[in-house]
Amino acid sequence: MIKLFLTRSSIPGSSYPTVAAAFFVESIFDASVGVLVLIFAFTQGVFPKPPDFSKLNSFDISYLAEHFRFTLFLITALALLGLFAFAVLSMRARAFWARVRQGVTMLGDRPRYLREVVAWQAVSWMCRFTAFWFLLDAFRVGGSIKNVLLVFAINQVAGAVPFTPGGAGVQQALLVKVFAGSAPTAVVAAYSVGQQIAIAAFTESGASKLTSPWSSLNGRSTAYIRSRMRMMPENGTESR
Repeated sequence: MIKLFLTRSSIPGSSYPTVAAAFFVESIFDASVGVLVLIFAFTQGVFPKPPDFSKLNSFDISYLAEHFRFTLFLITALALLGLFAFAVLSMRARAFWARVRQGVTMLGDRPRYLREVVAWQAVSWMCRFTAFWFLLDAFRVGGSIKNVLLVFAINQVAGAVPFTPGGAGVQQALLVKVFAGSAPTAVVAAYSVGQQIAIAAFTESGASKLTSPWSSLNGRSTAYIRSRMRMMPENGTESR
């Protein structure tokens, strides 16, 4: 939600439906890879199954796992809130759908989608893969393809529990559980904290050097949204 608001505020003349639709376009690749990573993690025998999340030493995820009815209520409430927002936006149906189509135009141009979205996201995944490998080695947890994929899976689960920044508490609890057989608890805990600090420091350092207001969010996607907005006149139809 914060990313949506900041991106919308950074692009003059943009709209929430267009920006949200553009985010959906870039989420397709991430979601596909994320599902494969989670399937791999759950088949390794070290990643806790969802029913075992209640045993983790993390209040947020253990509370949700222990109180299934509340979790179901929360998911239902969020879904209803999303439907309500969709209904409100759909009241101006023609303009709303024009803006949504504007955000997903990239999907109609497959070579451009692969070149300007998928390719850059693949590079992003590889950069994170390399960073996690070196961090695991630096903290003597052990850098390997399996361990890096487990870290990716942990981040996927932690990101789905938005009660702490970056799911820090969930991430630390899962790391300790998953790597219990690879390194002492103190070492894994130090790796968890060190990883968070290193990534946050690098991100902050890089963002502070960027001059473009939308580059710190997602340079490729926001530049694409901006170009699409310039091609659209005020009546919501694309110029030819």
